[in-house]
Amino acid sequence: MEAHNQAVSAVSKRLQEFHARREAFRVYHGSTNSTRAIHKDGDKIIDTSQLDHVLEVDKTKKTALVEPNVPMDKLVAAALDNGLVPLVVMEFPGITVGGGFSGSAGESSSGRHGPFDSTVNSIEIVIPNGDIIRASKTDKPDLFWGAASAFGTVGIVTLLEVQLQDAAQYVQLTHYPVRSFSEALKKLQEQVADTSVEFVDGIVFSPSRIVICAGSLVDALPSGAKPRRYLGRRDPWFYLDVQKRAMNSSSPVVDYVPLTDYLFRWDRGGFWVARYAYRYFLTPFNRITRYLLDTFMHARVMYHALHKSGLSDTYIIQDVGVPFDGAEAFYEWLHEALHIYPLWLCPIRVRRYSPDAAHGLHADFADPKTPEVMLNFGVWGPGPTDFDELVRLNRRIEHKVHELGGNKTLYAQAYYTEDEFWESYNKPAYDAVRIKYHADHLPSVYDKVKVDEAAKKSAREQSRMPSFLRDRRPFQGLYGVYKAWRGGDYLLQKASGKPKQAS
Repeated sequence: MEAHNQAVSAVSKRLQEFHARREAFRVYHGSTNSTRAIHKDGDKIIDTSQLDHVLEVDKTKKTALVEPNVPMDKLVAAALDNGLVPLVVMEFPGITVGGGFSGSAGESSSGRHGPFDSTVNSIEIVIPNGDIIRASKTDKPDLFWGAASAFGTVGIVTLLEVQLQDAAQYVQLTHYPVRSFSEALKKLQEQVADTSVEFVDGIVFSPSRIVICAGSLVDALPSGAKPRRYLGRRDPWFYLDVQKRAMNSSSPVVDYVPLTDYLFRWDRGGFWVARYAYRYFLTPFNRITRYLLDTFMHARVMYHALHKSGLSDTYIIQDVGVPFDGAEAFYEWLHEALHIYPLWLCPIRVRRYSPDAAHGLHADFADPKTPEVMLNFGVWGPGPTDFDELVRLNRRIEHKVHELGGNKTLYAQAYYTEDEFWESYNKPAYDAVRIKYHADHLPSVYDKVKVDEAAKKSAREQSRMPSFLRDRRPFQGLYGVYKAWRGGDYLLQKASGKPKQAS
């Protein structure tokens, strides 16, 4: 804690300097998974990259005291050493605890426990005037919920107490093949209602080929069963394995997946987004090429290369939550407007009962009209090469989600006008927290999440890549791979190392 307190004191002093000048700043977290490019702006940076330690795991309280830049694989390993596991584990090993809290990340256990921020008991936060404050759901709850899903626009979170639960050796994972979206909705709601089920999500391969995956924690394999693994170079990618085995079965398929393999099952291939890279580079997509290129197929490296190449500006990257009673209408609209497959389905328990939880991912948590659970759609795939058309499609998604009473996960690309944004996200509650805690001179969460078209054009103009190659396939992608390889030794080491097994 002494080193932690010294680091936090340095952050506090730096914030005081900016506050005295009423000046905005950027926070440098170090290596991270993000859908947005990372910019460093000289003297206007506060470096928190050293805050990356698990300080304590309390087996009695079932909690972990964690600094914000701890990635999920490091937190999971520390928890498993004590026979515990976080309630919500974001799917990529490089996503950080602070990122999950500030961005309301969710995963397949969020149908049971809510977004990651719902599993955080308390935070230490340095507000913009330099004060170091502890906040929780019961002590200064306005600050606690104000910081959740606010992308650092209320202060800098420097410590989090995260809830844990008893771990198990395996996840008993049942894959239910269904033949229509309405059947999928019924199965999802049925599994969320089953208290013995810990994990629920789904994959839509086509309108008539959908798999709902439901998992429970178990400690032993049945006689004759073998574990199904997904983290090794020789192992199948999760979605391909599900597609091949579950979709070819007329009855549910049951697997026993080692816990860590399940938690990070989406890392290799970044769900299925890496398949687009094979298509882009005109590379055969088979077991041999996936084996040979495995190091580059982990999320840490993929995101780095995606941003360096600039190809992220040509993709649709959306996570949106829609009430279950509007989910089928949204799916049918997606099918007609985008025809992007696969799609990810993930129920998220969004209802919160604190009046201080009145902004963030969903604006009216405490409103009895707010659904208990919403259905998250992960929509990721290539968009039109024309930027104006890409913007138009993304705005259509936003308008449809709003029409159906849903909201977007703010990590996704936001193309709202400012007025449209604040129609969905509670500005009066957000502003009140920012004024009270001396943050109202900082850029708002809208400023942080909106797509800045001018900045993107400027970045392209300043790129070191020759302009005559910039838009030529595959040179733009090769440039990103080169930059990831040259500057990403740490990323490559992390990607090639296997996370700790639950053993």
